[in-house]
Amino acid sequence: MKNTYENPLNSRYASKEMQQLFSPDMKFKTWRKLWVALAEAEKELGLDITDEQIKELKNFQNDINYDVAAKREAEVRHDVMAHVYAYGEQCPKAKPIIHLGATSCYVGDNTDIIIMTDALKLIKQKVINVMKLLADFAMKYKDLPTLGFTHFQPAQLTTVGKRACLWLQDLLLDLEDLEFQIKKMKLLGSKGTTGTQASFLELFDGDHKKVKQIDKLIAKKMGFDSVFPVSGQTYSRKLDSQVLNILSGVAQSAYKFGNDIRLLQHLKEIEEPFEKKQIGSSAMAYKRNPMRTERICALARYVIVDALNPAITASTQWFERTLDDSANKRISIPEAFLAVDAILNIYINVVDGLVVYPKVIEQHINRELPFMATENIMMNAVKKGGDRQELHERIRIHSIEAAKQVKVEGKENDLIKRIAADKMFNLTLEEINEILDPKNFIGRAPEQVEEFITEYIHPILKENEDLIGVMVELRV
Repeated sequence: MKNTYENPLNSRYASKEMQQLFSPDMKFKTWRKLWVALAEAEKELGLDITDEQIKELKNFQNDINYDVAAKREAEVRHDVMAHVYAYGEQCPKAKPIIHLGATSCYVGDNTDIIIMTDALKLIKQKVINVMKLLADFAMKYKDLPTLGFTHFQPAQLTTVGKRACLWLQDLLLDLEDLEFQIKKMKLLGSKGTTGTQASFLELFDGDHKKVKQIDKLIAKKMGFDSVFPVSGQTYSRKLDSQVLNILSGVAQSAYKFGNDIRLLQHLKEIEEPFEKKQIGSSAMAYKRNPMRTERICALARYVIVDALNPAITASTQWFERTLDDSANKRISIPEAFLAVDAILNIYINVVDGLVVYPKVIEQHINRELPFMATENIMMNAVKKGGDRQELHERIRIHSIEAAKQVKVEGKENDLIKRIAADKMFNLTLEEINEILDPKNFIGRAPEQVEEFITEYIHPILKENEDLIGVMVELRV
């Protein structure tokens, strides 16, 4: 066993893909890509940089001499300059022009934006996959009546599929935010120590046009359409806050789903997957605890709170920059992405294996529906010549007695038998049972499911069909 702390987001929860995006290797290789892009752009705009120097940089772009960088950083206490030094040792001809005109934030901030953009795309892919599974589930159970709940008290009936559409619509809102944020992601570019590009203006002998062009060239080489038009030394930390607010939104949606499934599992109506050898409790062998949805909720709570970090950081930056963002940023941003990645992995796993128990759902309906159906029963009795006011009073009396049977005596709800036996209603038990068909009480729920899935979800799934089919693995 290791004798040092290990982040459980890595060891237990997040996918290898997301871990790799926020790995040191990804960061430092992206630094080198940015140095190559900078050198190429400077050469294209007329600086004395040779093809040979750029070729040398490219040869070692992905072959990082980490030992040299680590030794140098221990001496100079500066990670960027340590890696400039290490790159220069491998590229002696290009050494004089590595990082030319740039500040640490050129590689640091641009890399953060590149990684966050790729991570948002991975989150989007997993959201799409959850939506596909929920859409299939909703359509499968669009007609299955179930008790609706307000305040977790029995209310009008809905359907299992309609309830799934509520979870799905939350994710649709998140997807819209994700796509908007991905579309507007832009690089810092090469702005210099206070964002004025003074060093580049000097390099290009006062040529403002070339200084403006270098930003666009670097962005294009790194796969982006644009850069921040103005900045201090760093890109606005407002961006980090916006990104984590979106991740918080995904976490909130997953939390809602997780809580609902936990409650439904308590009712024994719907259960999350439970494997043959899975242990629910160390003490009570019979238990089937909803540990997966509990984990969704636990991680979601962490993300929701974590989103405060960049909000506070963005609001407390001093003028053109201060360094109190760095240590916080190194932790809060990767961990938010790793946690949401883990949440979505579990979400996919749970929805893909949800178990529905129609007979239990039917029992719960039968227990409550007589009370809900009294208005319909009364109207049918009026059609047969009954007096509404008198019938209303009789229903009130019968309901009180039936409720007493259920709550005080612990017996079955006998309201329908009481009404059928009451000659004032002039209705047979068979006629009342026809009125009590649960499908008479679900309104437009099945139609709402079909319309929502067909009009809103299917077009999105078709547009993103290349993203569907993610395989997830839960390690614990």
